[in-house]
Amino acid sequence: MIEGNAFTLGILIIGLLLIIMTMASSFLSRLPLSAAMLYLGVGIAIGPLGLGLLQIDALENKVLLERVTEIAVLISLFTAGMKLELPLRDRRWRIPVQLATVSMIVTVGLITALGFYGLGLSLGAAVLLGAILAPTDPVLASDVQVSNPGDRDRLRFGLTGEGGLNDGTAFPFVMLGLGLLGVHELGEGGWRWWMVDVLWAITAGLGLGYLLGTLVGRAIIYLRVRHREALRSDEFIALGLIGLTYGVALLCHSYGFLAVFAAGLALRRIDEGKSARPSEQAEIPESVSGLSPDEQAASGAEAPANMMNAVQRFNSQLESFVEVGIVLAVGVLLATVEFERDALWFVPVLFVLVRPLAVYMGLLGTRVKGSQRNLISWFGIRGIGSLYYLLYAINHGIQPVLADRLLSMALSVVVASVIAHGISVTPLMTHYEARKTARAASP
Repeated sequence: MIEGNAFTLGILIIGLLLIIMTMASSFLSRLPLSAAMLYLGVGIAIGPLGLGLLQIDALENKVLLERVTEIAVLISLFTAGMKLELPLRDRRWRIPVQLATVSMIVTVGLITALGFYGLGLSLGAAVLLGAILAPTDPVLASDVQVSNPGDRDRLRFGLTGEGGLNDGTAFPFVMLGLGLLGVHELGEGGWRWWMVDVLWAITAGLGLGYLLGTLVGRAIIYLRVRHREALRSDEFIALGLIGLTYGVALLCHSYGFLAVFAAGLALRRIDEGKSARPSEQAEIPESVSGLSPDEQAASGAEAPANMMNAVQRFNSQLESFVEVGIVLAVGVLLATVEFERDALWFVPVLFVLVRPLAVYMGLLGTRVKGSQRNLISWFGIRGIGSLYYLLYAINHGIQPVLADRLLSMALSVVVASVIAHGISVTPLMTHYEARKTARAASP
């Protein structure tokens, strides 16, 4: 287990890193590296491979690490949902939906083939490896995601929506892999997997999340605008809705990840045309003299927009905090993992063959241009979502030998992704934005 002194030191280092990143954010943003690369480097430096200040064993601390990664993904999925302001009827939604379904299926299939024929895994283990590595990461991909709710850019919108959706659509394949390994019930002929793990869990997760997000959001806005209640603690709205949605979804045997993402989408959408009109403003109580300026704004015509901005700002800050802790832990974990030689060919194949092919097939029929398609193909960032699914599988009783192999492959992919995508994100996105600005300025 993680000792008390190690935990204290870890918190101290996280706090110090957050302060440094805040103070030096302008300078660091110009460098060809991401924040995750810095966190990873610090994790290696303080772990057994460096100063030996911290030591974490993934298998000994598997329950704790699963819970921490689970919380990180939940926060990030909710934040991703709130970033996507486009109406659901907008045709650009085809991009993330097809990436999270068609590209997801293609990716799992190709990784399964690589695992079965190239790595010598059993069919169940190969499917599980595909499910672990298929989802892109909503936490580490912040540099290529939607920067503000009104962003209409197809590249950023597609990557943000894909990261939010495919952390849920990967779950059926995780359950299929576990079922083929004999640690999950698939039913005769796979009927239970199809009916419960696929149809019910996906549909109910999305439906419950959207319903709860809408109901909670409208209730809070009603109390604020009509009765000047619930004016404080926008942060509690985010945490409360995440906890409520995730808990209800799990109790209903649906996918909590999809539910939380849908709740973020729904909460953002109560701002669509819901700002009080002049006729509605007259119904607000006349006296607001007893309220602070922030409370007056929260109870006025801009109540929906003010609440959305406050909730999203808090979530983004919380997301940054958990990113520091988990990537640090990955750096420390590297010393406890015996990496396989197969990773030397598997990782490049995943990045330069599997991902581009899956994206090409997933984007058929969409209005995504060549440069945008190429960048989407490259920025299939793997990270905390993959670690969560790996730990989820380990805690569901897969064989220790298989757990070691999957841990080795997953960490190889995550570390390679942090480095490769971290180095390339600043120059590639700077070039992309410059070209987009130039095209917009040209007659």
